[in-house]
Amino acid sequence: MPAHVKQKTLFWINASACAGLLVLAGASASAQTKSPGSPASSSKPAAKAKSTTAKTAAPAKAPAAKAPVAKATSRPPAYSAARAETRKAKLARARAVSTAREMADTILPRYKVDASGDLVPDVRAAAAIIYNPDTNEVLWEANSQSQRSIASITKVMTATVFLENNPDPSQPAIVTRGDVFQASTTHLRANDKVTTDDLLHLLLIASDNAAARALARISPYGSEGFVRRMNEKAAELGLESTSYADPSGLLSDNVSSAYDMARLITHASADERISSVMRTPEYTVRTANRRVITFHSTNHLLGRPDVDVRAGKTGFISKAGYCLATLLRLPEGGQQVAVVVLGARSNAGRFMETQNLFAWLTTKAPTIFGPKPPLPQPQE
Repeated sequence: MPAHVKQKTLFWINASACAGLLVLAGASASAQTKSPGSPASSSKPAAKAKSTTAKTAAPAKAPAAKAPVAKATSRPPAYSAARAETRKAKLARARAVSTAREMADTILPRYKVDASGDLVPDVRAAAAIIYNPDTNEVLWEANSQSQRSIASITKVMTATVFLENNPDPSQPAIVTRGDVFQASTTHLRANDKVTTDDLLHLLLIASDNAAARALARISPYGSEGFVRRMNEKAAELGLESTSYADPSGLLSDNVSSAYDMARLITHASADERISSVMRTPEYTVRTANRRVITFHSTNHLLGRPDVDVRAGKTGFISKAGYCLATLLRLPEGGQQVAVVVLGARSNAGRFMETQNLFAWLTTKAPTIFGPKPPLPQPQE
């Protein structure tokens, strides 16, 4: 008996030990499945794991802490009138330097020897011509037949077409929003009340784009019909390289040649209603709204003692370059010639090129316009 009891007791102890081992194994497995941050995990390894997790999570928060929030939300520097004036002064100096370089390059005329051995002008502009309207003779030219964008020289035809119906110059006109919308160059405002004569002066003196649109709109043709009539008129005048897309010249699709524009400025100047306005250096318009508009001619040759301008029109858009079509009168004999410069490189350049061409022609005038020597008579 004692031996049996002892053996049974030993078996019980072994079973209890196995049960304890199973309990410990289950607790260990449960501890592994719980998250390190769980409250049930209170062992030191778990605490150490939590600490490690915290340390590894810290770098993930670091970029947010280092983000340049202050720079993104920082306010721009307050407006400074002094800084604005300094910037304007710098831009003005830069423009002055650019103009001075252009003038230095253009003020001295260049010449070259042509195929016949004569010394002739060598212009920097893309195209130019000297044209005798009395004989329809080209006295000198460079690329004069090349078709190019002509910018606001378009307005010469705008004035010609508008006046061909002999409108009343005192006819009132109200400027619309469409006239001034993106007009680029204009002295007018929507709802300004002016006359057609005011619009014509704005068109040819200040090269006002809104005035061009208004004249086309109030014409008997309407805006679209007016452009069609401009092209019809060009065909009637035999301007074969000329095509119009709008009455102001803002669109680069307004194209022509130096030769055609020499003929057009000659034709337009025969109408004193056009040429007299083109010779006006300054004009003032008073609207019915009691607004006073004073403007100056874009043609800087007006008023110069060495050039007698009978008519002229400037033009500029980036694709056309700086353009000028003029009718000038020679000091000796009073002969009139058309001088056209297209695609000059600067505002000053177009006037200097024109002046240089006119000066060269003046020296040649006795030969070109003087009496021709009699032809030798055949001997009998």
